[in-house]
Amino acid sequence: MMTQTIHILNGPNLNLLGKRQPEIYGRDTLDDVARDCAAVGAEFGLETRLLQSNWEGQIVDWIHEARETAAGIIINPAALTHTSVAVLDALNTFDGPVIEVHISQVHKREAFRHHSFVSHRADAVMAGFGIHGYALAMRHMGRLLR
Repeated sequence: MMTQTIHILNGPNLNLLGKRQPEIYGRDTLDDVARDCAAVGAEFGLETRLLQSNWEGQIVDWIHEARETAAGIIINPAALTHTSVAVLDALNTFDGPVIEVHISQVHKREAFRHHSFVSHRADAVMAGFGIHGYALAMRHMGRLLR
């Protein structure tokens, strides 16, 4: 039986959240994201597992692992959003809900950021809410899994 754990996967450069381009991404960190998601998850009886990698293959492996261990995936693929068919293909093997999150409003940025491979699989997309988008995604995930 699948656990009620949500995997929150983060792509390249998000380890620098709070330090890299704070004018775009803010000053909050992944620790803040983890705290906020855990708090919202607790409201729905969900556990969270936040992971970050700069390596596409690691993210693919975590998606494969989620097939056996997670009820849902929240993913901020970062730059892999616009380039990775491998991440899309991995997400297509996952049966639970998938929510795509972007901290910035990608449609107000460079044109190449307007396309997302991940959106082809995502059940919902959050963009432009800052790190609050993760908490919104957790809340929506809780409703989807009720």
